[in-house]
Amino acid sequence: MDAWFTVEPIDRETFAISEYKHWEETHCYLICGTERAVLIDTGLGVDNIKTLVDSLTDLPVTAVTTHVHWDHIGGHRYFEHIAVHEAETDWLSGRFPLPLQAVKHNLTCRPCDFPKDFSLDDYELFQGTPQEVLCDGDRLSLGDRTLTVVHTPGHSPGHCCYYEPERKYLFSGDLIYVGCLDAFYPSTDPWQFWQSIRKIQPLEIDRVFPGHHKLSIPVEMIGRIENAFHGLSQAGKLKQGSGIFSYGDFQIHI
Repeated sequence: MDAWFTVEPIDRETFAISEYKHWEETHCYLICGTERAVLIDTGLGVDNIKTLVDSLTDLPVTAVTTHVHWDHIGGHRYFEHIAVHEAETDWLSGRFPLPLQAVKHNLTCRPCDFPKDFSLDDYELFQGTPQEVLCDGDRLSLGDRTLTVVHTPGHSPGHCCYYEPERKYLFSGDLIYVGCLDAFYPSTDPWQFWQSIRKIQPLEIDRVFPGHHKLSIPVEMIGRIENAFHGLSQAGKLKQGSGIFSYGDFQIHI
């Protein structure tokens, strides 16, 4: 097993695959059914995540995307079947909002023990045509398991969470996590971010699985983040350029 990745079982058919050696501390999630598996995000792309996935399941795997940011699509090139939300398909065809040099800077801006065969000169942004285009409310059947696509824009136009109603799992991408929630890029929208949090609140959720940092986070964090956005809105600060606001275990950068 490649030491770059850390595998943590969530249950017998669900695994978190994490890149703790990098400052982004990205999490990808392998969800296995009886007929096929889904890999939610593919991480940084500095090592071959498919080799690890193949050691965990023999099922055909679809790589689905929370959003088309460099740290979530890095390993898409290893998969024959990928799926993204309709609002971000063009980001895979030359319209990614950051140049490659900016991505490389973000990737290496803090010390990191990269895999021995990693070459920054050879690192590229994934470009390609998705085999499946997702829309809000779509259902991904894995046989005995079903994931629902929940379009949650704000951090990016096509950001999606994935919800499994039977197990009450929410895979929240960059919408909910411990750390700094970013809505300050030109391609972000703080007001949509807030509305997306409100959109997931009615769901019956027992566990939240984030895209970064601390893997185990309390469900009540959703309500606290919504309250923070609500307060910023009331104060007239829910607009880009307002700054960074701290709320203990999370921050909001707008």
